[in-house]
Amino acid sequence: MDPVSKLASAGTFRALKEPLAFLRALELLFAIFAFATCGGYSGGLRLSVDCVNKTDSNLSIDIAFAYPFRLHQVTFEVPTCEGKEREKLALIGDFSSSAEFFVTVAVFAFLYSLAATVVYIFFQNKYRENNRGPLIDFIVTVVFSFLWLVGSSAWAKGLSDVKVATDPKEVLLLITACKQSSNKCMAVHSPVMSSLNTSVVFGFLNFILWAGNIWFVFKETGWHSSGQRYLSDPMEKHSSSYNQGGYNQESYGSGGGYSQQASLGASSDEFGQQPGGPASFTNQI
Repeated sequence: MDPVSKLASAGTFRALKEPLAFLRALELLFAIFAFATCGGYSGGLRLSVDCVNKTDSNLSIDIAFAYPFRLHQVTFEVPTCEGKEREKLALIGDFSSSAEFFVTVAVFAFLYSLAATVVYIFFQNKYRENNRGPLIDFIVTVVFSFLWLVGSSAWAKGLSDVKVATDPKEVLLLITACKQSSNKCMAVHSPVMSSLNTSVVFGFLNFILWAGNIWFVFKETGWHSSGQRYLSDPMEKHSSSYNQGGYNQESYGSGGGYSQQASLGASSDEFGQQPGGPASFTNQI
């Protein structure tokens, strides 16, 4: 039997059934989708410039761009419609900061999720041996939750700006020949942004996963167990004091009942002896 089968048969992978390890495995997969859909993107658009002089026209102007979206470095040539001269232009904007930050967060989240999942599965006893491991895990989870929120929000805004900068209608405004009504300029096709939209969705899904996993990691720390002890101690004290009070009341009640019965019996005896006085007096007479 191979080592993997032995580990599986020994129940090593049962940790994946627990919420802590299961969510961490989902974070690993979602992080892959996030940086793959953003970091692996490449797209383009196509324009056409139809000059009055057909020999100067260019009906297929391809403009390609890709991650990290430094659009100001993307250059292309268009006809001027004045002979064979060409005009060299560039797209507008640099959106590399938000895109690279998003991908960096995704890559480091993937690496940490992979390492944490391995620890949960193969080194769970050492992880729970002391409070250091869960405490570090809790702090890192909180930090990554914040980074996912910031990174996804920044990339959503950056993607919106990328769509505007690569809109064929906006690019046509940069071409000098298109400012003359005698020339006909049009967009052949626009860039496809579906994968980039998917990356933003996966970014916010990662934030939800990491934020939801904070509670399960917190339960592993000593802070949660100490809080549970703090809440249970006053309840135990209150319960013990209540039981003592009940015992005293019972003893008091039983003692009081006994004394009352004794006093009642004594009074009954005395009351029963009262007719004896007149009876003896009559006998004397």
